[in-house]
Amino acid sequence: MPRSVNAVARRARRKKVLKQAKGYFGRRKNVWTVAKNAVDKAMSYAYRDRRNKKRTFRRLWIQRINAGTRQYGMSYSVFMGKVKANNIELNRKVLADLAMNHPVAFKAIVDKVK
Repeated sequence: MPRSVNAVARRARRKKVLKQAKGYFGRRKNVWTVAKNAVDKAMSYAYRDRRNKKRTFRRLWIQRINAGTRQYGMSYSVFMGKVKANNIELNRKVLADLAMNHPVAFKAIVDKVK
């Protein structure tokens, strides 16, 4: 009895991986084994960095809020403590945007919590 293989599914699987490897340099874009390893590595980096992106943006927002509050003689931690105590429902992303792009509005918040 002949060996049963599913060439259609195998070809589709390989085409999918080679399509994902489009734009890679050298043999990574057209040799199956090399492309498969490159795509697996890229997918693991993408998964990891979707989480790292959240961390780095939070760090950036904290730095911007800190820089904004220092102008008015207050540290970041004191400012955030007073924001929470005064029940101001603004997250770090919004506060950082105000500190960067709308300094008058940010100053009003700082004055309110002082």
